[in-house]
Amino acid sequence: MNTRAFTMQLIAIAFAIIVAPLLIGWVNQCRAWLQNRRGPGILQPYRLIRKLFHKDAVIATNASPLFRLVPYVQFASMGLAAGIIPSLWTGLPFADAADTIALVGLFATARMFLALAAMDIGTAFGSMGARREMLVGFLAEPALLMVFFTASLISHSTSLPTMVNVLAHGPLAIYPSLAFASISFLMVLLAENARIPVDNPSTHLELTMIHEATVLEYSARHLALIEWASALKLFNYVCIGFALFVPWGLAQGLGNLPDLAIAVPALFIKLVAVGFGLALVETINAKMRIFRVPEFLASAFLLAVLGLLVHLLLGH
Repeated sequence: MNTRAFTMQLIAIAFAIIVAPLLIGWVNQCRAWLQNRRGPGILQPYRLIRKLFHKDAVIATNASPLFRLVPYVQFASMGLAAGIIPSLWTGLPFADAADTIALVGLFATARMFLALAAMDIGTAFGSMGARREMLVGFLAEPALLMVFFTASLISHSTSLPTMVNVLAHGPLAIYPSLAFASISFLMVLLAENARIPVDNPSTHLELTMIHEATVLEYSARHLALIEWASALKLFNYVCIGFALFVPWGLAQGLGNLPDLAIAVPALFIKLVAVGFGLALVETINAKMRIFRVPEFLASAFLLAVLGLLVHLLLGH
């Protein structure tokens, strides 16, 4: 890895870390507008993170070192994932070292550590949240893998940059298989990022909490890192969707200035559209009962498998 490649890799990770809270703020602001509210502004996530970093952490007396370590593992995992997923250009050195299967494993590792931390204190809420979080992951990961396998059959590779190059710069073609995969991916994105209708990121009701129950014992800098990692996870998933289904606008290789002049505005336009779309989905839907979540994710898996079968039968 030469110096320029390493520098561009660091820039890509830093860009994702900085922009991720902005996406959360935009989604929350759009939700407020759709609900006839003023909203806190798109910069509110930055204010929240800054405020939490200036507070003193309160940690339970029976917390193990794992409890203190997990927020850093969460943030590092999502930062590493951002280095694998092409958001502005495809020539990321880390992307050549890890494919989509490794990416799914990275998300699973972050979830496993968060579940262990939630059970570490021994509270009822933490254990309940850990069980629910692992249930969602257990059902969502197979659907996500099927989506990746559908795209890999088209591109003949499990590398995201290769998928982008084939889908964006290959012969113009309509892929019915990707239509099924895109719906499945949207359902997985909502579930994995604790969004309505699977979870409500702003609730603290016992019967409805999933992700929030796992982080109730965290405060100050630890909570700031977890919130930041959650925003980065949503940004990563959205960029995966762009790479698979809207790959146009990304700079090839490490990108030159003319290509980046197109890639940056294109990414922000996509983020604006997706942010509004997520807000609309969350506004017109109500949170489903926890017992309906397995049915929801089973439908996502079925759609992903249908996409795979359509490609095998039709050849595209």
